[in-house]
Amino acid sequence: MVVGTLGNKSPDSNRFTLVTPKSENDVRLQATLGNQNPTGLPVGAVRTRDLPAEYKRKMIMLGKTKGKQLTEHLSEYILFDLETTGISCYRDQVIEISGVKVKDGKITDEFSSLVNPECPIPYQASLVNGITDDMVADAPLFNAVLKDFLIFAGDLPFVGHNIASFDMKFIYRDSEKYYKEIPGNDYVDTLKLSRICLPALKHHTLTDLAAYYGISTIGAHRALNDCRMNQAVYEKLGAALAEKLKGTDKCPRCGNLLVRRSGKYGSFLGCTGYPECRYTANIKS
Repeated sequence: MVVGTLGNKSPDSNRFTLVTPKSENDVRLQATLGNQNPTGLPVGAVRTRDLPAEYKRKMIMLGKTKGKQLTEHLSEYILFDLETTGISCYRDQVIEISGVKVKDGKITDEFSSLVNPECPIPYQASLVNGITDDMVADAPLFNAVLKDFLIFAGDLPFVGHNIASFDMKFIYRDSEKYYKEIPGNDYVDTLKLSRICLPALKHHTLTDLAAYYGISTIGAHRALNDCRMNQAVYEKLGAALAEKLKGTDKCPRCGNLLVRRSGKYGSFLGCTGYPECRYTANIKS
């Protein structure tokens, strides 16, 4: 199920639901107020791609299935970052979330909010990100902020640094907690991408990558600053990936890059979409 809001009208008058009974392409549009339809399209079976772009981009992509991890450079995406009270997605809480909307390499919109975690922020966390209890005392709770962020993101894919192992776990956990469903947006992890594009680099932290490309690291470890920094890094990685893709095979199943790996019986080609995609192929002699 996909739920979203339209325009700036009141929530009761502009809420709609997209139910996917059989496939992700065939959906049923149902207005909440009788036969009133906020999109102006006939109520009934329609295809997602037939919805006006301004409504498609405001859908909240919630459901039961996680998106795919991609290894590619995208022309449109949401680059986001979290700051938290610690590194555990089991016991720690989000205290800041930011995102930038990007099209054709340019930031077109920004989202940022502090979050009240309803618990004290550990001193060690404040040393890293500079966020204190006083700063979040009057901030909104994450159940409201996360919904606003997901509306901001719409159906665009996510990009972020180390999000596969960190940020996405918090997003999935809290979406399930608050909404009983999780976002299905595909995503790109720039940590993984950097290891593919820059294997000789000793370290692949975001600040290391920024320094490598000559990008300013001023304000690092605040979410919005990290988003702007990472967006510039991602565009550089995209150019490096394009060079690396020349003469390189792509996975026939998911479209991700195939790279040489070593196994028990010798070298082989493996999909960079692993573990979601486990495609392998023999190396041509």
